[in-house]
Amino acid sequence: ADRMEKQLHLNLLASRPPMAGGLQSGAKMRMGPGRKRDFSPLPWSQYFETMEDFCSVQYTLTPLHTFRIYSSGSHGPVLLLLHGGGHSALSWAVFTGVICSRINCRVVAMDLRAHGKWPLTSLDIGKVVEALYGENPPPILMIGHSMGGAIAVHTAAANHVPSLLGLCVIDVVEGTAMDALNSMQNFLRSRPKTFKSVESAIEWSVKSGQIRNIESARVSMAGQVKKCEEPLNSPGISKSISEGIIEEEEEDEEGGESNHKRKKEDDQEVKKESLYTWRIELSKTEKYWEGWFRGLSSLFLSCSVPKLLLLAGIDRLDKDLTIGQMQGKFQMQVLPQCGHAVHEDAPEKVADALATFMVRHKFTEYKESFPW
Repeated sequence: ADRMEKQLHLNLLASRPPMAGGLQSGAKMRMGPGRKRDFSPLPWSQYFETMEDFCSVQYTLTPLHTFRIYSSGSHGPVLLLLHGGGHSALSWAVFTGVICSRINCRVVAMDLRAHGKWPLTSLDIGKVVEALYGENPPPILMIGHSMGGAIAVHTAAANHVPSLLGLCVIDVVEGTAMDALNSMQNFLRSRPKTFKSVESAIEWSVKSGQIRNIESARVSMAGQVKKCEEPLNSPGISKSISEGIIEEEEEDEEGGESNHKRKKEDDQEVKKESLYTWRIELSKTEKYWEGWFRGLSSLFLSCSVPKLLLLAGIDRLDKDLTIGQMQGKFQMQVLPQCGHAVHEDAPEKVADALATFMVRHKFTEYKESFPW
């Protein structure tokens, strides 16, 4: 009964529409009288059944590497989820809760090596599948977002996953990605270097529009930041950690005195706690960026399995993909009103598109409890 109640709670959470668009500077959203939005972190266990650190993989001249893997489900095809650059497996948390309520499937979401060292990452996928399932892996559908989508394509093209059923790539197109690489360093420089807490990081991700679904931000941002190793009084960390956070007006319905008191307690807490910084320094992976995306469209089209491309906007299609789409070489769906993190901004829509794709190809069936 407890499990059913938890699943129902998850389904209700997942069915909430995502917030429309990133909030602009000074914007304020009320959730009832005197209440502010909750930016506290949510636990991974609310969305996944298990978390394991295992599957040590080693290649010649490289150190041993252990992967963190989150999973759910016990039967049906495996959805192998690959996150985008700078993100973690937790970016798939809300989506996992939704898709597992719709179709019979298993979910495996893994943290990628150094967020995309090329070309080891596509080899890693095959090694992890082998470590998980031995010589007879179940049918697997790979789903990758952004950099993870590029890695999924390379992994499929190299046949590192012999039991591959299909491929789903989310918001990564060679032409757009290559154009965007020039401005990537500017974007990375514009982000805050540190945050006073995980809550501050979550708040920044929502208010800057990086993640437009507050529930997803609350579970996934914990995978993007870590405690600083440097002490608080280090020269590099003396600047205000809140720079980059769009200030929100204080609600004063609860009384100015209690707000002032709480702020004072928060300040004291900050002094005791470490600051948080980005877990992965994406700027240091620049030498791999071109390798992720160059030649991606033709490689995607060459994969023989059924393919689904989910995009945040139709303008992202390049010439090769436009021709391939007209020739019916893959299925495509555009999910408007989403940012780049489509599966975080609109997990229900992505789950619906994927469920339809998988059932149409007879990869799985809808759950009896799902009113499709």
